[in-house]
Amino acid sequence: MSDFLLGEQRNMLTAAKQFIEFVNKGPSPFHVVDECKNLLRAQGFKELRERDPWKVEKNQKYFVTRNQSTIIAFAVGGEFKPGNGFTMLGAHTDSPCLKVKPKSGKIRHGYHQVGVQLYGGGIWNTWFDRDLTVAGRVLVKEGDKVRHRLVNVKRPILRIPHLAIHLNRKVNDHFGPNLESELLPIIASTVESASSAPGSTKHSPALLDAICSDMGVEKSQLLDFELCLADTQPASIGGALEEFIFAPRLDNLVNAYCGLLGLIESCAVDSLNSDPNIRMALLFDNEEVGSTSAQGAQSSLTEWILRRLSTGGSRTAYEEAIPKSFLVSADQVHACHPNYADKHEDNHKVGLHKGPAIKFNANQRYATTAISASILRVIAEKASVPIQDIVVKNDSPCGSTIGPIISAKLGLRTVDMGSPQLSMHSIREMCCTSSISQSIALFKTYYNTFPAVDESFIVE
Repeated sequence: MSDFLLGEQRNMLTAAKQFIEFVNKGPSPFHVVDECKNLLRAQGFKELRERDPWKVEKNQKYFVTRNQSTIIAFAVGGEFKPGNGFTMLGAHTDSPCLKVKPKSGKIRHGYHQVGVQLYGGGIWNTWFDRDLTVAGRVLVKEGDKVRHRLVNVKRPILRIPHLAIHLNRKVNDHFGPNLESELLPIIASTVESASSAPGSTKHSPALLDAICSDMGVEKSQLLDFELCLADTQPASIGGALEEFIFAPRLDNLVNAYCGLLGLIESCAVDSLNSDPNIRMALLFDNEEVGSTSAQGAQSSLTEWILRRLSTGGSRTAYEEAIPKSFLVSADQVHACHPNYADKHEDNHKVGLHKGPAIKFNANQRYATTAISASILRVIAEKASVPIQDIVVKNDSPCGSTIGPIISAKLGLRTVDMGSPQLSMHSIREMCCTSSISQSIALFKTYYNTFPAVDESFIVE
């Protein structure tokens, strides 16, 4: 292998390992946004607050959060003026998981258990026999103040054990647990926890003890919390040739991370000085449950921010900006599964290491058009990143994502795309190491070149 190819391989592996660090720091959307803020601050991005007046300047970089689970970062081009366009990339911070119920404490047959809700469409049987923990946010009373704090208990404190095969001989024929009564994690035995103080009647004392110990607070300080269950096994590089990533939450932390890195890296060169647009990375919460929330893509957040950034021009500056703007909606796609190849459309079998795929759907489950797909193909060619196409079979339901939501709400040109992976919505998913470097390169080039590429299209 040539020195050049060896160098490329090393760079690809380095990018993958950096992504793994990001995944391991993001067991909940709140942690994901917190880590995004750390990355942005390190590169000179300044935090804004929705409730404050804004004074944004050319060649400056900013970010704003909502609910601490959605974050929008943007860099203002040196040639930007109100009425110019927005070069946008959208992804999401959430993944299917189990969430602790408001009153989670249960005692059954000698065990303390934690009641959970289902969030999104997970493959729930993959949560059995995993070493689980909790992570999320806690509202803590500190004197006369209430503060938002993050918690991530890094040791395994929960487990959902399988029923032994001796007691269920048909388990290998079909396993569909009752999602209310059989998907209940154990946190302690009543024997060992008998001496624990009763504490709250809402939650197991063992759960509260673990949270308080991790945060260094007293139970009396806990006002409320939002907790996700998470696997304690860290993400890792896998495969005999170190070509795979085995990790939780690849859908959609791959694109959240790569989109943010693409924006950051695009600002590291002089191209921002001459950019007439504002470059934006929009990372939303609640995509996995339909995006209908104050912090989801169906909210008015995107429109309000675009309108704020369009002030100072003509009365129709915002309306002028939308036709000059573009959204790359980046969410993972299904790679062809070697054991279930018949589940994939014959001419659209997407493979690992072959580049991101553009999503198409005639019924508008994706917002891609011939024009938006062509724009991305031109940009991918400039980035030397291969592109695949994906369509689901006619006898298979098609998922959707934030692309059609934002496209319809704003009247915005949009292309839906994503990197290929296996085991989507399992507690442990699988993609290829090349996806990370390819996606970062594609998104960086998109931010750097979209205005010029857009000018080259004569479609009106």
